[in-house]
Amino acid sequence: MVPGGGSGTGGRAGAGVEAAGGGAALLDELRAAIDKYVVLSSEEALTAVTLWVAASHIQTALQHAPRLAVVSPTKGCGKSRVLDVLHETVHQSMMTVNTSPAVVFRVIGKNPPTLLVDEADTIFGPKAGDKEDLRGLLNAGHQRNRPAWRISGPEHKPTPYPTFAMAAIAGIGDLPDTIMDRAVVLRMQKRKPGEKVTPFRSRYSVPELHALRDQLTAWLGPLRSTAARMVPTMPVEDRAADTWEPLVIIADLAGGHWPASARAACLAMTRYEAVQDEQTSLKTRLLRDIHRIFERENNPEALPTQDLVAALIQDADAPWAEYGTKGLNAYHLGNLLRDFNVSSANYRFDKGRQAKAYMRNRFLDAWARNCPDLTESATDPAQEAAPPPARPAHRPAPAAPAGALPIGPPGGTTGPKRTR
Repeated sequence: MVPGGGSGTGGRAGAGVEAAGGGAALLDELRAAIDKYVVLSSEEALTAVTLWVAASHIQTALQHAPRLAVVSPTKGCGKSRVLDVLHETVHQSMMTVNTSPAVVFRVIGKNPPTLLVDEADTIFGPKAGDKEDLRGLLNAGHQRNRPAWRISGPEHKPTPYPTFAMAAIAGIGDLPDTIMDRAVVLRMQKRKPGEKVTPFRSRYSVPELHALRDQLTAWLGPLRSTAARMVPTMPVEDRAADTWEPLVIIADLAGGHWPASARAACLAMTRYEAVQDEQTSLKTRLLRDIHRIFERENNPEALPTQDLVAALIQDADAPWAEYGTKGLNAYHLGNLLRDFNVSSANYRFDKGRQAKAYMRNRFLDAWARNCPDLTESATDPAQEAAPPPARPAHRPAPAAPAGALPIGPPGGTTGPKRTR
């Protein structure tokens, strides 16, 4: 692959577009508008969301409809603001908070809307209830020709309902693997002191974003057939290539710096998620092992930190005895559990003995979200009803998870997003 280049088809199309009206300049303008209202974790993430918005305007020509996973470790990280901006710039946006699955099935057709799903816990979390239809739609709709069959009408005839539609899904914590594997992932963080954004106000923000949306429609509308024929060279393979191909197609149509920027973002962000997958698997194993230890001890209210560490290390089939340079210790355990908002605290045991310990009720939410098969045995109504002990005044709030640090381009430097 020539650095920054696409397929032969993409290169010729991009040159024509630039001569006709400046696809690259339009994407630059869209990128600047998004950057004005939200703070993303990296320049690559900003490039990716810009291309994702543009790709929604040619989704009828695409083979795959990439998901945009907008996730964060806590609330207040800007997920809803990202959806606000997407709502005004994507093709035919449709918010699906509290929307009936039946409605969504019926509005997806030959020209599908772009689904914007907030509060993903209501769909994927332990209290999701009867949302299986919507979960199935979001899983299947990544690829064409994956209809959902339902019995409908007075004659009870089997009827296929299309599922193919681009979707942005926002929530706290990682989404299920079946979604994350089909998604461009935006990992949001709280803004640092000094990081400023322009307030989002409908009276002036919406007209500006609608003007960009209309320009995207005018630019990309005539290029649908060209986009459908393009087979761009990709820096990744398999499902990652399926997910990122629409974004690279947009970049190749635009030309300029965008083909190189799109492929750099693709490489950096997919590599980062591969590392996250490995870390997530290890942390999920830790949750399961801790659950087993609590059960073995008849589910006490708390376990001393040192006893819990010792029990983990003594499991010959687990990786904890070889974790780090000298095996798992209390510091490692705290770091691994921080992403789940689980921490140790002072606890008074029998006979007045006081020690650092992990309370079982602190794990209930993490078990329910990450090990759903353990949920029934993990949730103890008596313990769940009890409020968690207050954090000692001298104990600082948990730091931001290491897994959500900004990423840098392949071979480049990593650093925080610039201050605006």
